[in-house]
Amino acid sequence: MSSPEKHLSAALLSHKPYTPGIQPNFTERVIKLNTNENPFPPSEKVREKVLSEIESLNLYPSPRSSALRDCVANLHSLAENQVIIGNGSDDLLNLCVRCFADENLKVGMLAPSYSLYETLASIQGAKVVGISFANENFELPVEGIVSSGVNLFFLTSPHAPSGKEYGLAELEEVLQGFSGIMVIDEAYADFAGHHAIPLLSKYPNLIITRTLSKSYSLAGLRVGYALASPALVEVLDQAREVYNLDRLAQAGALAALSDREYFQSTQSQIIKLREGLREEFIVLGWHTIPSGANFLFTKPSRQGETGPEVASDLYEFLHNCGILVRYFPKSHLTESYLRISIGKQAEMRILMDRIREWQTQE
Repeated sequence: MSSPEKHLSAALLSHKPYTPGIQPNFTERVIKLNTNENPFPPSEKVREKVLSEIESLNLYPSPRSSALRDCVANLHSLAENQVIIGNGSDDLLNLCVRCFADENLKVGMLAPSYSLYETLASIQGAKVVGISFANENFELPVEGIVSSGVNLFFLTSPHAPSGKEYGLAELEEVLQGFSGIMVIDEAYADFAGHHAIPLLSKYPNLIITRTLSKSYSLAGLRVGYALASPALVEVLDQAREVYNLDRLAQAGALAALSDREYFQSTQSQIIKLREGLREEFIVLGWHTIPSGANFLFTKPSRQGETGPEVASDLYEFLHNCGILVRYFPKSHLTESYLRISIGKQAEMRILMDRIREWQTQE
């Protein structure tokens, strides 16, 4: 057989796949604070609904995830035809690239931001335009986005990896000047003070994506949704895989979204733990960006020193202690920081104990 490379598309020949955070084996005993998962299990109602679907696995699921679309629409006071369901929000981001990007239609993104955007554009053969931040405050570069000339722009709000929240007025300023398709990726919006959904009625070029991985503890089921005008949803549906969400995922997501009491309980606990950890970092004198997500982006210091070597050293020290966090050394805006997911209270205590131990080292 000839080499597969001889038969690859030109886009795939230059493609670089996405690299997720370390996923340890289930046998490893680690504190996992590197992929922004929810530290709490899903609602017990999820278990009940998922188990109830097992006897029906001989049947195909609803191709449109119709009941789930209705549930999401009701949750956000929208019409059912303004909702589309995906196999995680990554599936929906991929649909956006399929529909609105190619070798002639460019993709824009904040730089740095969620690197999957670049991966998806690469597969599609689309050029990526990165709009840089002015400094480590990660203020929204409105003018840069508006003048980017791209057909599709991904704006992560709250921003990743910084956790920075963007206000409704800032987002609207972007939408007023941007003529392409704007995707506001709200993967972490349930931990923030506000969201962009009120803007949907004013801007027909807006798509908002959400995931159930973070605030609903369903990272293992892969469920997300997008909100947009009926016209945009219709376009995305044309590119969607027919049965893109299995029966178990649909049932589990419905149960999770319906249990508002459990959602609000875990949400408030995570926010409280996040603010408590931020206070501890402030006491240490670490520059820590106020977060609207389930993680903190902080600049470690030891004996008054900060920088890439300090951040890398703490990352390795914690890894050797069995604590996984995330380090992004490829950008000058992130190379001196660590991103730390919020875990349970006991995990946060262990984390701080190890950090204090590291600070005493020469």
